[in-house]
Amino acid sequence: MDIQHLKYFVAVATEGNFTKAAQKLYVSQPTISKMVKSIEDELGVILFDRTGKQAKLTDAGEIILVQAQNIIKSFENLSLELDDLMSLKTGSIQIGLPPMVGARFFPKIIQEFHKEYPNITVQLVEDGAKKVERDVGNGTLDLGVVVLPTNEEQFHTFSFVNERLMLLTHPTHPLSKKESATLLDLKQESFILFRKDFALHERIITECVRVGYHPHVINESSQWDFISEMVAANLGIALLPETICRQVDRNQIAVIPLFEPIIPWHLGIIWRKDRYLSYAAREWIRFTQMFMEVSFRNSIK
Repeated sequence: MDIQHLKYFVAVATEGNFTKAAQKLYVSQPTISKMVKSIEDELGVILFDRTGKQAKLTDAGEIILVQAQNIIKSFENLSLELDDLMSLKTGSIQIGLPPMVGARFFPKIIQEFHKEYPNITVQLVEDGAKKVERDVGNGTLDLGVVVLPTNEEQFHTFSFVNERLMLLTHPTHPLSKKESATLLDLKQESFILFRKDFALHERIITECVRVGYHPHVINESSQWDFISEMVAANLGIALLPETICRQVDRNQIAVIPLFEPIIPWHLGIIWRKDRYLSYAAREWIRFTQMFMEVSFRNSIK
């Protein structure tokens, strides 16, 4: 028995006649008769008293009619809800964003996405990139923004930023007058870093160790603006992405290109390869890709 069987049964019950029900549903009378007979055989009851021209419901038929109508209504509601979901009228997405990434890149995207899909809820979770990657991996988040590279076997990736880290110092610092600096130049400096759950924390330390020293870290924060304020207070130096450096007050902070090595800041949106991705989440990815491509084309005109 399937939903079509029930619809045929309800049509006969409503019309009180097999022929009229067949005409209403644009099928042959034998087809409807066969469908109703298959329900009777499956349930082991007689649904209609077929004596005379009218098809009159039996007691068992009356009971099944109520349930059949409820089932058909529930199925129609389910279909409507799925249609709404697939046409992106409803849905929800959980997205993990590192704090400095969310504030810089996503407010405008979220605003435009909400205009087009007002009934899709976008829940933003702010955490360091390492935790975001873990939470996408364990299914807590649908999508997340992380510092690349990431586990390519586990995640699909859409890259949208490829920059490098810059050196931030107080304007009176000796390095502030140089055209560029190397990581080795910073061996004796006091570093202000992001917290350990941020990918840049580990990356900066790894690169320092690679050139021969372990950095002296005096403070850690989750907020880039607080880090830059500490640099402005001459408490230490920091390494921040180019995008963030464009927002600092150059009267209070000197920004110097960092070479030998260049430390990349490569961002991407990730989602699991082996997990079902909702229609809303897929549309978010498509919308974000399109938005960023248009923004990039406009920026180079």
